Amino acid sequence: FFGLMPAMCEAEEVMGTKLVTWYPQNTGRHGVPTHHAIIVLFNKNTGIPKAIMDGEVITAMRTAACSAVATKFLAPPSACKLAILGAGVQARSHYHALITVIPFTQVTVWSRSFASAELCASELGAMACQSVEEAVREADVIVTVTASTTPVLRLEWVKPNAHINGVGACRPDWSEIDTELMRAAVVYVDSREGALAESGDVILSKAEVYAELGEVVTGVKEAKRDQLTVFKSLGMAIEDVMAGELVLEQLASHSQPATN
Repeated sequence: FFGLMPAMCEAEEVMGTKLVTWYPQNTGRHGVPTHHAIIVLFNKNTGIPKAIMDGEVITAMRTAACSAVATKFLAPPSACKLAILGAGVQARSHYHALITVIPFTQVTVWSRSFASAELCASELGAMACQSVEEAVREADVIVTVTASTTPVLRLEWVKPNAHINGVGACRPDWSEIDTELMRAAVVYVDSREGALAESGDVILSKAEVYAELGEVVTGVKEAKRDQLTVFKSLGMAIEDVMAGELVLEQLASHSQPATN
């Protein structure tokens, strides 16, 4: 896949785009990531290019940051156990983002390859699990960051008030979460328009979208923390562009000469 993700923020006068390639078959090629990306920022008023920067780290961090916001608002108040399904870049970035929101006392990791799960778990100080059911049975927060095109997470394994961040399955005919779970949960998305067009988890299950995450943050919609919740994340171009602008601002501030 080759994607172009342009965005503009009038209020901050920021304009840019992300160029991203996604080659799932790279998983089997040692040392070759599945995703490659660059972010290009432009002067909004003149169109002059301002910066070209690597987009892989920004993509990993901004995706996990959105899940962290969803977890902050939607996870049960007593949450202390985290389960991560997947053992790639997003598994690691989600762990580091989510522990800034909740001080988890237990973290489990599952992957189709147990060796990958063990490696990831050893890096994170977590426990590797042989099955999805084992990983999620007691989890208060679950993250699905797999490359699966069919459901790996089922309703009968999940606590009734768990919060799930669904990050994989970014095509309309792919899903990580089974239909029964999607229909039983209160579903939140980053973009309603995007979810209804691109998310197989939403489209195939015909689950109702209750709210966008931004509506919860601004108090327009309720955060139903006492119920089973799913935040379906697809990623939005504005996240990449604004994150890129933050990087540029940080670079500029660190490049300023020291003053006496």
